[in-house]
Formats: sequence, structure tokens, C-alpha cells
Amino acid sequence: MDLVWYRRYRESGGDQPFGPWETSEGTVGFEGAAAPARTAKAVAELMGIELPDSSARSLNNGVHWMTGIAWGKAHGVIVGAIPNAGPFTGLATGVLAWATSYVVLPRLGVYEEMTSYEPEVLWQDLSAHLVYGAVLGTVHWMLNRGAAEASSPAGHR
Repeated sequence: MDLVWYRRYRESGGDQPFGPWETSEGTVGFEGAAAPARTAKAVAELMGIELPDSSARSLNNGVHWMTGIAWGKAHGVIVGAIPNAGPFTGLATGVLAWATSYVVLPRLGVYEEMTSYEPEVLWQDLSAHLVYGAVLGTVHWMLNRGAAEASSPAGHR
């Protein structure tokens, strides 16, 4: 997913190398920070915690990566319970992650309501989530297939 966003960033004239871009180099505060940092700030404020601007970059990275990992783990649990789950199950997870953002984040003041975005903006976001889901589904399918082959009688030679 990040590679999709990075490619788009570069195609639109961005010049940061991948590492600094991926780790939010240049983020110095919550004003204008990416959605994960603003989400962390909104949740902290709900709990009565004031976060310093200096924490925006690390929180952006942490929330971003933990969200991806959490959706991946949820997907793994679900497909682990579905016999013969194929690689395309990840697409559903990608769509669910995308849609959840447009339900939860407006409530936190991070996003606008979904209806306020142009279709092209929604498609850009959805298509990146579909790539995430496709890779996620394929990896889980391959891992589950490998585990099933290893535990089958034919796998014990």
C-alpha cells in the first residue's frame, strides 16, 4: 500500500527518497500531519492527554504501522477459521479497512464525512487499500497452504 502511495507521490513531483518519506521525515507537529498522527492526537485528547508537537512524527509512524498490522492480524484470524480461504479474501479486508476509516475518523475530526470527498479522492484511497488487501490475502493464503501441505500425510516423507 505504501509503495502505491509513494509512487503517486513521486509521479506528482515529490522528491523525497522512500526511507525519509515512509518515516514521515519533515513532520514537526500535528498541524498538517498525516491522518495517523492526527488520530493519535484526537484519541489522546479524548483521554485528557496533551501530546507535544515533537511526538507527531513517531506517532504517525507508530499508528500507521500498528493499524496495518492490526488489520493483518484480524484478517489472519478470520481466514484461519474459513476452510480453503483463497487469496481474494484479502480484498474484503482492504475494503473493510478503507470503509472503517470513513466511519471512525470523521467522528474524531480527522477526516470529513465520506460524502464530502470527490470520487477520485475516494478511489485513490480505496485502490491503495485494495492493493494492501490483495497482498495480505495472497500472503496468508500462501502461508496457510504451506502449513496445510506440511501437516498432510504427503508432507511427512
